[in-house]
Amino acid sequence: MSAWQVEKPGPVDGGPVVLEQIPVPDPGPGELLVRVLACGVCRTDLHVAEGDLAVHREGVVPGHEVVGEVVVLGEGAAGEFGVGDRVGIAWLRHTCGVCRFCVWGDENLCPESRYTGWDADGGYAEFATVPAAYALPLPDGYEDAELAPLLCAGIIGYRALKRADLPSGGRLGIYGFGGSAHLAAQVALARGAEVHVMTRDPQARALATALGAASVQGAAEPPPVQLDSAILFAPVGDLVLPALAALDRGGVLSIAGIHLTDIPVLNYQRHLFQERGIRSVTANTRGDAREFLAFADAHRMEVTVHRYPLEGADRALRDLAHGRFAGAAVLVPATSRG
Repeated sequence: MSAWQVEKPGPVDGGPVVLEQIPVPDPGPGELLVRVLACGVCRTDLHVAEGDLAVHREGVVPGHEVVGEVVVLGEGAAGEFGVGDRVGIAWLRHTCGVCRFCVWGDENLCPESRYTGWDADGGYAEFATVPAAYALPLPDGYEDAELAPLLCAGIIGYRALKRADLPSGGRLGIYGFGGSAHLAAQVALARGAEVHVMTRDPQARALATALGAASVQGAAEPPPVQLDSAILFAPVGDLVLPALAALDRGGVLSIAGIHLTDIPVLNYQRHLFQERGIRSVTANTRGDAREFLAFADAHRMEVTVHRYPLEGADRALRDLAHGRFAGAAVLVPATSRG
């Protein structure tokens, strides 16, 4: 099968991923083999390709926003899904189930956690495997390409919104407005929030306005009102300071990315006093994923998608790195329903 592998992590313009012909994977015990119908191109894939995230598997196939059709059940995988079902493969792939974090319901913090497209091959390929216990049911009413960004951009944005502790009817600031942010904004708006967007990209500003943002301004510019909560989606540590400064008393800044450049020195009075807080976001739980996908089933979301053929994955990563589109990029194999 055709699959992209991270050959030598480095700058995306230097070609760190290469298209190869590799065997179709065999599903192990408890796993599903799926034919990939669509795979989102996530900024985390870019971090894996460029080496911002340490190599966990040599020659890994990136991709963890996978919409697929089950074609083979591994031994013992019978259960919720059968051959022919459409399923989602997300970032979280394995947790131990017995550590204190798993027992507490915080499986995203499990020290033994493993991830699709980092520890195991992902969806920049024609076929992929997933443990059946970590496969996700998908909402109806969406094309394959529309579903793909929901499986990381949507889920992580949803968890970041939960971590931001936004009060009912509160004012939410969003810093950066890409694939994840434009989905989290829709969840917040549907719940009655007032959303203010800070982004440098003209296309993203237009998208934010179209989705119903109350204000849109530059990435480091102050919003017109003080914020109850904020989410930083851009992996830019410099933006932590203006985001904290924009918070009202008791406000929370949630940092959504797996990677962030260094944060400058904070001023306690300006950035943290009056019980302002910062929270990071680490992956997600399966509970987060199912909650968000249930929301997407009940509330038709506008998913801004830019389609690329599987053979164009390297171009999609470069376009993502250079901010050449608003919304989400999705790889669509020729055999997909779109």
